[in-house]
Amino acid sequence: MEIEKGEFVSIIGASGSGKSTLFKVISGLLEPSDGEIVLSNGTPDKRLGNIGYMPQKDLLLPWRTVTENIMLPLEISKVNKKEKQAEIREWLSKFDLLSFEHAYPHELSGGMRQRVAFLRSLISAKDLLLLDEPFGALDSLTKRKVHKWLLDLWEDLQKTILFITHDLEEAILLSDRIYILPKENGKPLKEVKVYFKRPRSPEIIYQSEFIHVRKELECLINDED
Repeated sequence: MEIEKGEFVSIIGASGSGKSTLFKVISGLLEPSDGEIVLSNGTPDKRLGNIGYMPQKDLLLPWRTVTENIMLPLEISKVNKKEKQAEIREWLSKFDLLSFEHAYPHELSGGMRQRVAFLRSLISAKDLLLLDEPFGALDSLTKRKVHKWLLDLWEDLQKTILFITHDLEEAILLSDRIYILPKENGKPLKEVKVYFKRPRSPEIIYQSEFIHVRKELECLINDED
């Protein structure tokens, strides 16, 4: 698997195929049993501190405000928080969260909590963002709003994103390419390229070309099953 800088790549596959394990290996939480994972022009050791990892649950600390939750990675890295405050407020504004900077997690909707968690991952990352089903717990209407928000934000992000999802429409809408993990060891990865131009609108899910790509993915997944 090779990911280009600035790409948005989704990973799909059956439960137990190793999607979350792959993310833990990439982030350095687990050691690979074989092979290696390397950032461009670097060594495997350079992954540490250069990757933001957002797990399935938002994991916001309930006793911290929105701003305090976002600053957590900076505290761990011993970055001067005062120097980052203006940047954080700018990102809060882009994420439509500025009016909630002093709110606590229990005062936020599900979609807002996910945005806070995403911003915390974004602040912590230098090169690569790993998003493990970040919108899986959201209802369909909220998820649509979050998709639009993320697509509108895409040009400002300029980040490389690896994204795990079980939602085929979500994968096609957001991604440049999609990988399907095999269920059995030793079988090759399957790759589907997504050619829809950016910027994208959530309305493309109704286009015949979009439906065609979804059918292609379903066929590949059913063949894997």
